[in-house]
Amino acid sequence: MKTLSVTAKEPMAQEEFYGREGDTKYAGMHLLAELWHARYLTDAAKIRSIIIKAIDACGATMLSIDLHTFSPNGGISGVAVLKESHISIHTWPELEYAAVDVFVCGRINPHRAVDILEAEFQPGRIEIIEVKRGIIP
Repeated sequence: MKTLSVTAKEPMAQEEFYGREGDTKYAGMHLLAELWHARYLTDAAKIRSIIIKAIDACGATMLSIDLHTFSPNGGISGVAVLKESHISIHTWPELEYAAVDVFVCGRINPHRAVDILEAEFQPGRIEIIEVKRGIIP
């Protein structure tokens, strides 16, 4: 596998690059959300609206959003590209299940986005896995 090295023209200020928890510094926070028995899993317009609300709630900046509906079950996959990283969703309506990733860097609070996802999708059960990405030694 070939590695590509890119040098940034203007380096990002360190306080914008990482989060901090005690003495631990990291590049970003990645929340993996599993929503069971959720609503609106085939409604692309509603999902778009929910993702935009989640982006606003956590204070991120949306650059673009793209959703695709699949046949025959109507599942939806999509991603919102953020200045601070991304939010992605994949739905399985036949399982009443959605997998949502909220990955952010800087001072953005991804838990606020998850609060919106929970309030809007109204899942019967939600599971969150939190991963610190790029832990800086």
